[in-house]
Amino acid sequence: MATFVNLLSANFRSILRDRIFLAILIVALLFFLLVPSFSLFSMRQVQELAVTLCLSTISLLLLLVSVLQGASSVWRDVEKRYTSSLLGLPVSRATFVVAKFAGIAVTLVCCTMLLGALALPAISISAAQYPSDIPIHWMNIIGAIGMDCLKYILLSAVALFLSTVSTSFFFPFFGSVAIFFAGSASQEVIEYISGDYGKSLTPAAKLVINIVYYLLPNFSAFNLKVAAIYGLPFPFKGALYTFLYFIVYTSILLCLSVWSFTRRELP
Repeated sequence: MATFVNLLSANFRSILRDRIFLAILIVALLFFLLVPSFSLFSMRQVQELAVTLCLSTISLLLLLVSVLQGASSVWRDVEKRYTSSLLGLPVSRATFVVAKFAGIAVTLVCCTMLLGALALPAISISAAQYPSDIPIHWMNIIGAIGMDCLKYILLSAVALFLSTVSTSFFFPFFGSVAIFFAGSASQEVIEYISGDYGKSLTPAAKLVINIVYYLLPNFSAFNLKVAAIYGLPFPFKGALYTFLYFIVYTSILLCLSVWSFTRRELP
């Protein structure tokens, strides 16, 4: 247990020292300072635009952190021969992989908390300039930010798995980006073929689409921005099912990552 904690701490400190990571945080700080000014471009929906801008910014920045760190974590250590010296110690490959994922997950949670702490005042200042008829539902906003955090932790698990089977940075990076966009659109595709258009498809095509739908992570299930922006009732039941889905899917990806890395030949 002590070895796992030490590895997690070392991974977390390594991410914090990353210049790209620090640049992302600086850009976030500057943007949130400008949100009240940007929100004025919509004279009638200042509050709604402010919430949209803040949630979209948080989502974009977490996407960058999760993909960059998940895709480079194992590859960078293998390239620097850090894994060869580390695994020579009484450290299993499973512990190494899980500690890598845990370090990225902790980083994403800390980033989410920091970005949320910057976003909430920006929303409050924007809404105070032109009060909206829709009250601000802070719990909806916090819930949407939290679900975004889970979504990008899951994405980092995808990127980590791809990095355990790849010898380069580009495959896990572009592969995780492609899976993210495909998984974000998969729900719309399955709903589309369930309508009239699906009648023109062959049973084999429908089967393939359904298989791909269930294999890909359904990232759209984590999107609660509409409830946060327009103050709709928060879908607690749906959020609970999504959380369980996150636990199961992430656990499967971690098991696959450990299985892949234990069978990989290291230089």
